[in-house]
Amino acid sequence: MPLKFELCPGRMIGGSNPCFIIAEIGQNHQGDIEIAKKMIKMAKDCGADCAKFQKSELEYKFNKRALERPYTSKQSWGKTYGEHKRHLEFSHVQYLELQNYAKEFLHELDVPFFKVGSGDTNNFPYLEKTAKKGRPMVVSSGMQSMETMRRVYQTVKKHNQNFCILQCTSAYPLEAEDVNLRVIAEYQKEFPDIPIGYSGHESGVHISVAAVALGAKVIERHVTLDKSWKGSDHEASLEPSELTELVKAIRLVERSLGTGIKQMLPCEKPCHDKLGKSVVAKVAIPKGTVLSMDMLGVKVGEPKGIPPEDIFHLVGKSVTEDVEEDESITPDVVDGYGKKIKCRVE
Repeated sequence: MPLKFELCPGRMIGGSNPCFIIAEIGQNHQGDIEIAKKMIKMAKDCGADCAKFQKSELEYKFNKRALERPYTSKQSWGKTYGEHKRHLEFSHVQYLELQNYAKEFLHELDVPFFKVGSGDTNNFPYLEKTAKKGRPMVVSSGMQSMETMRRVYQTVKKHNQNFCILQCTSAYPLEAEDVNLRVIAEYQKEFPDIPIGYSGHESGVHISVAAVALGAKVIERHVTLDKSWKGSDHEASLEPSELTELVKAIRLVERSLGTGIKQMLPCEKPCHDKLGKSVVAKVAIPKGTVLSMDMLGVKVGEPKGIPPEDIFHLVGKSVTEDVEEDESITPDVVDGYGKKIKCRVE
């Protein structure tokens, strides 16, 4: 059983707990705090477990030449990459304002965990420093190898037990053939004591729902109010109707996963009563006759008789009463047979 831990106050992840759904606002707020507030409310209204922003200290994340390089993309908010990024950065004061706004709508949006983006996953000094802070961590794995992810696991685990790893491919938008959902199963084998999740940049909701069916315990998707807005993330983001669809689909899939125990369920009993097969007599069988296979057949019988899977166990046993041709052979007329039809009772 994968490790379970509390990612937010009162919200466990892992094990049999519901998938934790992160609405990644990122920088899709266009640098406008009022749009950011609308997006927080949208995430709540659509049923997400939390809304997440990206905060960068640009001088620590990029060197001077990276910030000064020309950025002529139609998605750009400035002439250089630094100008573009600064336009999209909120100040610490603004983030406090957003946090206070979020508390008016959803207390659990005060999320006490660190998200390590794919670009920092192989930054081991940063990873170790973050792990030592002791808060739960969510680590994306875009652009990384399995060897690197083993090092990530060992580095974080040494200092912090409460973390999960997300399968991720860093492309925007992401094509289906590059998603590689099978990595989820590989992570589950490699790291069996932590929850595994999925961070997606594909169009639509189907692939993310499939990730949950494969065992993802955290789903992260970028969200937007309008895919046509300027910015490289909008095209790979979910609009409100899609986020609502994603949440509903994930909760439906979770209900469908069941226990993994294969047995007849109470909901199947009407069908079994109507169409379930029984062992019947191919010929008239007098009392005391020792049964052989040539005497036995399988049909929908009334009354319900011995189930077909036990037909071979009847060979060599004797009947205690006369059985007419085409009649069901019931447990009470076979000497030494005592099996009853069972189904799970809630």
